Amino acid sequence: MKHNTSRQNEHCLSNFDLAEYRQVISDLAIQIYQQLVKCMENILQPMIVSGMLEHETIQGVSGVKPTGLRKRTSSIADEGTYTLDSILRQLSAFHSTMCQHGTDPELIKQVVKQMFYIIGAVTLNNLLLRKDMCSWSKGMQIRYNVSQLEEWLRDKGLMNCGAKETLEPLIQAAQLLQVKKKTDEDAEAICSMCHALTTAQIVKVLNLYTPVNEFEERVSVAFIRTIQTRLRDRCESPQLLMDTKMIYPVTFPFNPSSLALETIQIPTSLNLAFLTRV
Repeated sequence: MKHNTSRQNEHCLSNFDLAEYRQVISDLAIQIYQQLVKCMENILQPMIVSGMLEHETIQGVSGVKPTGLRKRTSSIADEGTYTLDSILRQLSAFHSTMCQHGTDPELIKQVVKQMFYIIGAVTLNNLLLRKDMCSWSKGMQIRYNVSQLEEWLRDKGLMNCGAKETLEPLIQAAQLLQVKKKTDEDAEAICSMCHALTTAQIVKVLNLYTPVNEFEERVSVAFIRTIQTRLRDRCESPQLLMDTKMIYPVTFPFNPSSLALETIQIPTSLNLAFLTRV
């Protein structure tokens, strides 16, 4: 009430206590938010693996395929396949729709953070399950794609909404594909760099790592053991894959309305002529 004008305070309910309805309305708001997020995820999910991993955004980087693997993706997107631009366009469509419907800016930030989490989680999970994706060139490709997502956040003024941080495990996996993996110093650097990845995820990427040519060596068993030894005291879950069903808890900010009730025009189609304006 302290944000109200004196006129608005005159409009406060005096004969009804809505306290018992607050929880009902709160539960309904949470349910609507979760349905919105689920709807968006269902649209976005089919685009992620193709757009973030398979499509070659930087032409020619993957010209040399990892040795012993068949070529699975073409350098030019086939008709009907999703690219990084498909993901960026869809994110822009979501953002535009929420803005046009007057969604609270704080809620938009939370929705975008959730969308970025699902992009990062699905991409990383597929990286951890596909040997043909674990190469130096693919690490460079992923890092470029992530930079484009960050640029999208910057353009929309959403750099501080927490979305960028949800991509940290994916960023570190991409860096892991690109760094040297031979000496004890390399192992120490990897252990300090990959704080957002679990030991299981780090070891999996190293095991799957595939040289792009005959001049590059596979990661040695001894090096992987060194990594495991250095990380054995970490307090973490043994999980390999990220939880793609996880939804961040939503919070609804209180924003006082500047709308004055006496200025509202009630449509005649609502048949509320019996109401008296006070």
